Formats: sequence, C-alpha cells, structure tokens
Amino acid sequence: MTTTPVRHSGLRLAAGVLTGILALYIALVALGNITDFGTNQQFVRHVLAMDTTFRDDDLMWRAVTSTALEDTAYVLIIVWETAAAVLLVLGTYLWARHADDSARRWSTYGLLMLLTLFGAGFIAIGGEWFAMWQSKTWNGLDAATRIFLLSGVALIVNQLPSRQPDAS
Repeated sequence: MTTTPVRHSGLRLAAGVLTGILALYIALVALGNITDFGTNQQFVRHVLAMDTTFRDDDLMWRAVTSTALEDTAYVLIIVWETAAAVLLVLGTYLWARHADDSARRWSTYGLLMLLTLFGAGFIAIGGEWFAMWQSKTWNGLDAATRIFLLSGVALIVNQLPSRQPDAS
C-alpha cells in the first residue's frame, strides 16, 4: 500500500506566518490603545494640534485643536486597527486550514487596511499634512514606515500565485 505524500506549500507557510505576525502586532496595538487609552491619545492630540512642529504660519492653519475632533480621530484609528486585527486573525486561521483562496482574500483585506492606516493615515496625513516629521517628540514616521513595508511584503507574498501540484 502506498500513500501519496502531502505536499506542504512554502508559499502558504510564508503567507500565513507573515499574516500572523501582522495580526499579532495590530491586535496588540489595538488592545494597548483600548486598555491604555491615554498614552497614544496624547500622541494623536499633539500630532493633530501640530504643537511640537516648527509652527510655521504657512502650515499652522492645518492644525486641529479641538480635543473632541482629536479624540474622535483616535477612536476611529482604534476601530480601524481592531477591524484589521480581526481580518488578519481570520486570514491566519484560514492559511493554517489550507483554505488558500479564502485566506488570501481575508488577509488581503486586512493588509490593505494596514497599508491604508500606516501609509495614508500616519505617513501621508500625519507625516506630511500635519508635519509630524518636524516633531522631535511626537514623530511616529519610523514605526509607521516599518509596518507599512512589512504589510506590503506580506501583501505581495499573499498575492503570489501558488503552484498547482503535478497531476502525475
């Protein structure tokens, strides 16, 4: 009696591990922001208020100084992080279950959410519009760039076509 060996896909493993790492990361970030609301609340408030930038009059009109608007933005960030975490956990679970098409779909949604948050939200809007790059104290561009790049790599790996097993 012969049995056909199970072929494990290195690509599936890589996609699952990268998705899982980012799921863990963003879940911990969301949990931290929920359980220690005040720490990153101050970060968001200072970035939006632009109070630690060069205070150039040509840019300061962009500043948001309403704490209600600042806190609303922060809550929306936390909701976005939590939703991305749920999608990435689901994607990781589906990669582990060898449900490649579903895993790829749900992982893609979660990874695109991270790329949007860290690329558009923190790098473009926070970094450029609110001049976060000018702040020595409240500058999250390095961290945002790391997560943006890791998410991009994970998305590329998730989108690579898987080879179909030989029909022999």
